[in-house]
Amino acid sequence: MPSDHDKMGKPASSGLNAWRTIVIFLVDVSLAALSFPLTLFLRLGDDGFLNALPLVGLSTLAFTAVAALVIWRSNLHRIPWRYVSVDDALLLARTAVFINLGFLVVMFLTSRLSGVPRSSVLIDTIVLTALFVGARLAARLWHENQLGLIKGGLANENIVPVILVGATDESDAFIRKMARDPRAPYRVLGIVTTNNNPVGTRIRGVKVLGSVDDLPHITSEYRSILKGLIVADAGLRGDPIRDLLDFTREQGLRLDRLPEMSRLTKASSTEIDIRPIDVEDLLSRPQASLDREGMAALISGKSVLVTGAGGSIGSELVRQIASFSPRHIALFDNSEFNLYEIDRQVCEAYPSLSRSAIVGNVREADLVERVFAAEMPEIVFHAAALKHVPLLESQPSQAILTNVMGTRNIADAAIRHNVTSMVMISTDKATHPVSVMGGSKRIAETYCQMLDVESRKRNHTRFVTVRFGNVLGSAGSVIPLFQKQLQRGGPLTVTHPDMTRYFMTIREAVELVLQATTLRDELLDKGGAIVVLDMGKPVKIIDMARQMIKLAGLTPDQDIEIKITGLRPGERLYEDLFNTSEEILPTSHKELMAAIAVSRDGDEAKGQINQLVEAAQRGDDETVIRLMHDILPDFRTVDEAEAEDRETVHVE
Repeated sequence: MPSDHDKMGKPASSGLNAWRTIVIFLVDVSLAALSFPLTLFLRLGDDGFLNALPLVGLSTLAFTAVAALVIWRSNLHRIPWRYVSVDDALLLARTAVFINLGFLVVMFLTSRLSGVPRSSVLIDTIVLTALFVGARLAARLWHENQLGLIKGGLANENIVPVILVGATDESDAFIRKMARDPRAPYRVLGIVTTNNNPVGTRIRGVKVLGSVDDLPHITSEYRSILKGLIVADAGLRGDPIRDLLDFTREQGLRLDRLPEMSRLTKASSTEIDIRPIDVEDLLSRPQASLDREGMAALISGKSVLVTGAGGSIGSELVRQIASFSPRHIALFDNSEFNLYEIDRQVCEAYPSLSRSAIVGNVREADLVERVFAAEMPEIVFHAAALKHVPLLESQPSQAILTNVMGTRNIADAAIRHNVTSMVMISTDKATHPVSVMGGSKRIAETYCQMLDVESRKRNHTRFVTVRFGNVLGSAGSVIPLFQKQLQRGGPLTVTHPDMTRYFMTIREAVELVLQATTLRDELLDKGGAIVVLDMGKPVKIIDMARQMIKLAGLTPDQDIEIKITGLRPGERLYEDLFNTSEEILPTSHKELMAAIAVSRDGDEAKGQINQLVEAAQRGDDETVIRLMHDILPDFRTVDEAEAEDRETVHVE
């Protein structure tokens, strides 16, 4: 039986709800009083009913009295009508049964059922159930504004009429929430499907109007009232979203997207985070399938250290790692503010999680040693790095000190302290490096590869190097730059019209980093492989600029100029994820590939790297560049790459 609290969790007897329950109680009793004479009329017919009027009157009074008692005891009147559900309908049917059984007992004790047809009990149960359910259904339909726009729902300027794109679970949840809240900001006019859902079917009373291909016709029918489309299909990304964006701009409509199902179901209707389409939606990337059980098994109950914890990749690593319940997480970063911010976020989201925040630089070998001794990590994620290509080109020693020596410090400490796995975050700029930054990351990759081969022979620390391209929203990403330029009114600056890059979201990249850490493929067990994330199709930067202008509701080259500024030092038109010397092999996960490099003499390579670090510590940039050439035959500085390009053009 329902409690004294309604379905919204508010006391049903307080304030405004008190009189509502009384009214509902009286209506239910009236329905019961109506049901019995109606039942006798159906059972006896016109003549029989008129002849039995005295009996009808007395029996109806007795029936109504029993009904009032049962309804009051069942708390039926405390269930808000506009939220009636299948469970409530069953409760109403049971109440109708109890009323009729109670009436049967009373009539048997008082008159031995004289004059009352036995079948009337069964008939009345059906009739009363129908009246109870019908009245509540009518109230719900009225509330949900489904009876021909009654209540003037669309006349309210605060209600936005929309069409949902996608017949999904999200659509169902959204419609349900809008129906249940009188303050709901949206009214769903219909649904267009992205799959084979038949036209004419309904989701919670809302009709499937057609497919996305039918949108021109559908929107014309609702032209006078329709304000926008809301994407309810989480898998709809890339070209279909771009097409919808162009269509809605032409029609003068909004295009938004529902949040993830987990967030949608938890929020109230007025708190649902319906967001505009953003640049992430324009990427042609399907949602990666993830082995979350494997990730949980990897991290749960473990002590984890994250270097560069305050950076864009590092902070997302921390957030996702924290969600898998590690025993302890240590945050290590050179930026005091960034470290404070991610530590605060973890504290708020996971207050019971054991954690420590350490300000420090991975260049400091003694500090790194003390951190490992104190924190005793079982898994290390190494995201600390210097990444700005033009800045590092003029300061090669600084690039080596952080990206090479810092990685060496972390890796060596991992071996000394018996760390199970160390994961190094690399970059696509490490392939065929034409900048100091890219060369320094490739040397860091090489060092970890060598240690991985050596440690696998002794069944020791596992070194996993993960390489991927650009991530949206990271520090130095083109997206924040475009956003700032848009806020200033333009222009948006693009270095070259043919510039292309691989992109994925930070969340996706980190998910796949964790997935890569769980891999136990035979080819990886040999050691030395680099795990490369499938970045999808490369995207032209100028196309992304145009799309961001459109997302702002503006027209490229009319409202906002796109200005070509020329390539920056160290910048390449195209990025590769693999070196030509690497063998590319699939792994057990379709979004992850393995790059197998030609094996090198470990002692010789370590000696070269030690010399490189010593030169960097002296600030001897000239020697640093020379040694980078010795270690990486395909390495080029920016100036060398530009000179080669000019020479190639001259020869042609």
